[in-house]
Amino acid sequence: MTTADLHRLTGAYALHALPEEERDAFERHLSACEPCAQETAELSATAARLGLATVVSPPPAMRERVLRRVTTVRQQSPGGPAPLGPTRARPRARSLSRWALAACLAAAAALGGAVWQYERAEDALREARRAEQATDEIAAVLAAPDTRTRTAALGDGSTGTVVVSRSRDRAVFVVSGMPRPPGGKVYQLWFEDGGTMRSAGLLDPGRTDQTVLLRGAVDGAASMGVTLEPPGGSAQPTSAPLALLAFPA
Repeated sequence: MTTADLHRLTGAYALHALPEEERDAFERHLSACEPCAQETAELSATAARLGLATVVSPPPAMRERVLRRVTTVRQQSPGGPAPLGPTRARPRARSLSRWALAACLAAAAALGGAVWQYERAEDALREARRAEQATDEIAAVLAAPDTRTRTAALGDGSTGTVVVSRSRDRAVFVVSGMPRPPGGKVYQLWFEDGGTMRSAGLLDPGRTDQTVLLRGAVDGAASMGVTLEPPGGSAQPTSAPLALLAFPA
């Protein structure tokens, strides 16, 4: 594959449409080609904006329907039936008491399963609401009339674009080709204001391309940074920033 061919792959790479061999070759090319790195980051940000423009919020009645259906799902009891052994005649009263005990245990297991499913459904709904809120915030920042962007190479072939809306006082970070962090580490984002670093959330360690809303208001910060931190993040950076991106004026 020639260099001219590689220059034409920015759009396909931004849309994750390259086969593995071509993607690897293009990522090696990105580390040495600033124009392609910038164009890829800009196309990735545009793709994110177009995708968010089609986001559809779930109807308000969905939560009630999910919770109502949960209570009607038949539970599978843990384990299989007890092995059958030789049978002997037993008094009827004793047999009935055992059937009653089995029925009580089955009812308790079914009730416990329903409660467990209800709690899991509630957790899933809370997570969905948080994701929906973050998506709405990202879309609002990207669509704000005063939105400004800045793109920079982050090293190892990755590029980052920071999108800032001063009217909304929020910022979005779009990263492409970010290598996975080493074992036992995560990427943490920071607001930088006069040398003071303020946590702005974590990147998903399992994704190389992502768009995230920086946690908290911009609040006068002049730039943002990325560091490697222990799982869960740190109150203050424990390592030198891997990258610093100045916010656009």
